[in-house]
Amino acid sequence: MSDVRAEVTSESWIAAGFNELARTGVEGVRVEVLAKNLGVTKGRFYRRCRDRAALLEAMLQSWSSGRIAAIEKHASLDGATARERLRALIELYSGRMNTEGMSIELAIRQWARSDDPAANAVASVDAARLKNVVIDSHVRIPEGLVVGEDPLLDAKRFRRTEKGICLITQPMIDRLEA
Repeated sequence: MSDVRAEVTSESWIAAGFNELARTGVEGVRVEVLAKNLGVTKGRFYRRCRDRAALLEAMLQSWSSGRIAAIEKHASLDGATARERLRALIELYSGRMNTEGMSIELAIRQWARSDDPAANAVASVDAARLKNVVIDSHVRIPEGLVVGEDPLLDAKRFRRTEKGICLITQPMIDRLEA
């Protein structure tokens, strides 16, 4: 294998890791495979990362911080009314499909089923998503109502998108109290 002289950054290794994760799952994220995909030797990897575990940790950090930043950006009002924000969120989550991003997210969620650090990363992203629950104007949230801890219960009580965004309206609250 030829060792290309171009700089392979930590971000390059992380991106290659995400590509392989989406393609084969966490088991496929191996130094040898990533080096081959990047066209460099394994030695280049160890100049950037301590070991595979450090790469996986960096991937989780990159994914969770990137997803949380995107969620916060999309959920911020930025001068928009709540109605405008709701329309924008519905369009965002129903209008386009990022298949690469979805593949990475699904692979990380699968990984999280058997790995505590991955589960923690998923939980932090989910918390950010649910922190941005869309509540219709003039809705009175009853004391003690918990939203966001049980996705199945949320889906029964409220309108919940596949991406985890909950819409809560006063009629939905009224049905709970009846």
